[in-house]
Amino acid sequence: MRPTLSAGALLAFTAATAPAQTGTAIYRDAAAVHPVVGYGGMVATQDAHATRAAAGVLAEGGNAVDAAVTAGFALAVTLPRAGNIGGGGFMLVHLAAPEGPRQVAIDYREKAPKAAHRDMFLDERGNPVAELSRTTHLAAGVPGTVRGLALALEKYGTVPLARALAPAIALAEDGFPVGEDLHDSLRFYADEFESAPEAMGIFFGPGGEVPPVGALLVQKDLAASLRKIAEGGPDAFYRGSIASAIADDMAAHGGLITREDLEAYRPVLRRPVTGSYRGLRVVSMPPPSSGGVHLVQMLNILERFPVEQYGHNSADAVHVTAEAMRLAYADRSRYLGDPDFADVPVASLTSKKYGRELAAKIDPEHATPSLEVAPGLDPMERYESNETTHFSVIDRWGNAVSNTYTLNFSYGSKLVVPGTGILLNNEMDDFSAKPGVPNAYGLIGGRRNAVEPEKRMLSSMTPTLIFREDGSIVATGSPGGSRIINIVLQMVCNLADHGMNVAEATHAPRFHHQWFPDQIRVERGFSPDTIKLLAARGHKVVLAPAIGSTQTVSYSGGIFYGSSDPRRRGALTLGLPPFTPDEAPAPAAKTPDDEEAERPKERGDELEE
Repeated sequence: MRPTLSAGALLAFTAATAPAQTGTAIYRDAAAVHPVVGYGGMVATQDAHATRAAAGVLAEGGNAVDAAVTAGFALAVTLPRAGNIGGGGFMLVHLAAPEGPRQVAIDYREKAPKAAHRDMFLDERGNPVAELSRTTHLAAGVPGTVRGLALALEKYGTVPLARALAPAIALAEDGFPVGEDLHDSLRFYADEFESAPEAMGIFFGPGGEVPPVGALLVQKDLAASLRKIAEGGPDAFYRGSIASAIADDMAAHGGLITREDLEAYRPVLRRPVTGSYRGLRVVSMPPPSSGGVHLVQMLNILERFPVEQYGHNSADAVHVTAEAMRLAYADRSRYLGDPDFADVPVASLTSKKYGRELAAKIDPEHATPSLEVAPGLDPMERYESNETTHFSVIDRWGNAVSNTYTLNFSYGSKLVVPGTGILLNNEMDDFSAKPGVPNAYGLIGGRRNAVEPEKRMLSSMTPTLIFREDGSIVATGSPGGSRIINIVLQMVCNLADHGMNVAEATHAPRFHHQWFPDQIRVERGFSPDTIKLLAARGHKVVLAPAIGSTQTVSYSGGIFYGSSDPRRRGALTLGLPPFTPDEAPAPAAKTPDDEEAERPKERGDELEE
């Protein structure tokens, strides 16, 4: 019989250990910030309902994968702007198996439909038409979330799919109170929903009014869809009545996804990208995410500089880090794409040798104009807001999950498949509609990320695991579109270079540079003197809104620590109380090895000039 903790014991423990997280404060000096503490596991998600659901699974004796899948489905109900079953993402799993620990990456990123083609978002003059890849049925890639989460549970979990879906079904069927974050989000995007009547009928009142804080949001159609998946498994989504509803809606509105596309979709097990930084082992997501490659690349550059001696967010530290960001994002444009369609030079980009070469190009006293790093291209349009969501889990056996998934824009395309309650993603905008021209988030793509049938679009999502030689582990990640890689980079540096705990690392002010536009965007909290010194070195410094929303958990010395980012309201981290010492560990995984995990295709030659 599986050991469990009572709901009362769990809530009593977490109420006593979890500090209030209001979602507003960012501290220049984060030294007084303390993490949530636990002794039987830790969960951090963007939404309190999802955190409680996942923690409940851990309390029943489930493992980190069980809890993560539960959180993923719950977020599809309670965080509709990013949580999803109509989108896709990436899961990084650490398995503390008796035969030896290992990590595997689950790629459940959306794919282009088979009828997609390179010029599908261009007008007759060959120029991109932004609306086509953002607000129409053409914008949707084939969703991967349901098969991805189901695969994770089947291979590495211990509970049935129906158990993992139970909280999500209840939250959709019975409803949940609208919080301030959801209310404000719906109010902000209300005008964009006006052309999406199905979504309006779900998220707004009969007269189009935004539901007030505390109102009950009930999603009966979504509950029915989730129940079908619980009863029929992922085939209910990809082959059954849900698939028919998606295909019919596409056919009626000029979309490209067919039943054949849905039936053919499969997630992929991939080998993670790995690197080292000042004694840490860093494990992150491989292509088609660009996150892991460029995270390791930037760490290799920064390892050549005494960042700790510079001081946290000092002008010296920000300068060399921004220069590393500039170089990495230029490489992102040139080299990254779906490894099933292009040779991605992962080994070259993440090599220590290449890091040394790039570090040698950085002038410690002067900013390098981006025009000198690579040919100048069209100016970027705007930055991505936090539409993606991340969650992290560690269980009492040391298994860990870092998961990031998304619909792309907030609420995706705003289009809901009639009768299903499922919001459609608009991930096709993450392709390069025209190589060299920036997408909606200002990211410039190359030919490796051009639209092709059944191709996965490039992503910046960066679920990451960090290991120390003493057995400590950190799972972290963030939303934030083009800024995600740099957010995770600063989390690693805050931990490794500046000795912060996970809460201090989370609260510290952040900055961002992505090659073009040629500017450093900084949050409030930076010293005016630092900004003046950066400007004197040739940097253009721009004040930015809050950057990211990390969800971080860690394990060290028998104690679990966690922190949800204060930049977004509604997030919650919960630590579990200790379990009795005589409890037998649950199996870490049902699959004894990960030999089927695919390595990215790589060139054996040097990087292109």
